[in-house]
Amino acid sequence: MTDFIKPRLYLITPPVADAESFAPALEAALGAGDVACVLLRFAPPDENARKKICRALAPLVQERGAALLLTDDSQLAVRAGADGVHVTQPGEKLIAALDSLKPERIVGIGGIADKDQAMTAGEKDVDYLMFGDLDPGGEPPESVLERASWWAEIFNLPCIAVAHDLAEVEALARTGAEFIALAAEIFADPRGPAPAVAQAQAAIDRAEASA
Repeated sequence: MTDFIKPRLYLITPPVADAESFAPALEAALGAGDVACVLLRFAPPDENARKKICRALAPLVQERGAALLLTDDSQLAVRAGADGVHVTQPGEKLIAALDSLKPERIVGIGGIADKDQAMTAGEKDVDYLMFGDLDPGGEPPESVLERASWWAEIFNLPCIAVAHDLAEVEALARTGAEFIALAAEIFADPRGPAPAVAQAQAAIDRAEASA
């Protein structure tokens, strides 16, 4: 690659049980870096509770110029004012999301098992592919790095590389991925989410400076 693509940040929340208690942490994270998107995940199984959380937090995200996505639930995304969905695995949910949300809303896809599956998913009308898992213990960092580099070098469709450790961010920023996802661990950082996001942003800035 000859031209450096400076990635923006994509925040993955922990399962949120209460909007009021989580809002300060979310606001702090949004203000600490160039955040393009927030993937909001829920603790309550009840749809009304989820809708209430989404409606409370969506303005915080959208007023910052970022997009708010939900996992898998296309109907809730429409009803609660989200900007789209992140589909966690290819399959029927992806087809349903594309049918119901495009082109007005965002549809992204994760759970990519291999390169063949990535190329198949990329042929659909998705807005991005995500490499790496939402939660720790899945795809190893080396694999995320390799897949993001491969995809970014060959394909034009944006990709997201997930970092579960802030030490991974600078290398991922050099892959050509358009977005670096910071996993929910940043919200448990003992310093608070803002310093964690600022550290990730500084790593991206270092990657840009050395490009």
